[in-house]
Amino acid sequence: MPPPSQIAIATSSVTRLVKEEVSYHKELASQEARLEKLLKSEGDEDGNREFLVKQEKTAIEETRAVFPPLRQRITDAVHKLEDQLEAGTASEAETEKAKTAIESAKEADK
Repeated sequence: MPPPSQIAIATSSVTRLVKEEVSYHKELASQEARLEKLLKSEGDEDGNREFLVKQEKTAIEETRAVFPPLRQRITDAVHKLEDQLEAGTASEAETEKAKTAIESAKEADK
C-alpha cells in the first residue's frame, strides 16, 4: 500500500484539529455546568465546596486558554491545505475531501 499523499495528510490534520476543537467546546460546556451546579448547591457536609468551586474555575480558565493556539493551528493547517490544493496534484477524491475539511474548519471558526 503506498504511503498517503501530502494532501491526504494535510486533510486529516485539519479534520483532527477541528474534532479536537469540538471536543474542547463540549468539555468547556460540561465544566461550566458543573460549576453552576456547585454554585447553586447550598453547601456540603465536608466543607470543601469553596475548594471545588475554585478547582472548577481553574479548569475552565485552562480550557479557555486552549482555544487561541488551537484556532491558530487550525488556520495554519487550512492555509497549508489550500496551498496544496492550488498546486493541483491531488486526485478528484482527495480534492473533495480537502474542500470538505476546509469548509468544516471555516464553519467551526464561526
